[in-house]
Amino acid sequence: MSEKPKVPPPKKRDTGEKLIVANKRASFDFHLEKRFEAGIVLLGSEVKSCRQGGVQLVDAYATFERDGLYLQKANIGEYKQAGPYQNHVPIRRRKLLLHKREIAELREASERSGYTLIPVRLYFKAGKVKLELALARGKTKGDKRVSAAEKDMKRNVQAAVRRERKTHSFDD
Repeated sequence: MSEKPKVPPPKKRDTGEKLIVANKRASFDFHLEKRFEAGIVLLGSEVKSCRQGGVQLVDAYATFERDGLYLQKANIGEYKQAGPYQNHVPIRRRKLLLHKREIAELREASERSGYTLIPVRLYFKAGKVKLELALARGKTKGDKRVSAAEKDMKRNVQAAVRRERKTHSFDD
């Protein structure tokens, strides 16, 4: 009798992405329409601070200037081990790296009334820091109430399903 060779289970694909920070406030305050992945120009102490998770994107946004696209008001905390002379300024503008056609598309779209560019999340991808940027349109108070009500409704439905599964055992 010949034995079949054992085949190892398929490995999960590692996307190589490690989340640094997500801007949870963005989806609450804005309708996120289209997303772009951008590189970001950082100093060495900023990258090390990102590895420690000292980043906040809550008030950040992207703007166009003469020579490109820049991230404004993103707070990357100081790297503790760097000391006072090798450290960086926590809140400064940082250049974003995109293809020319993406920059042109974003510039055209952001010039429309009511649209802005909001950072959604910052993450490592293959050892490089990347920023997910979304073309966003602001929500009104009514829109925020509707999305909060939908979120509550989904949570209540999921809780009811869990309760129902708990009371009915399917082991018969």
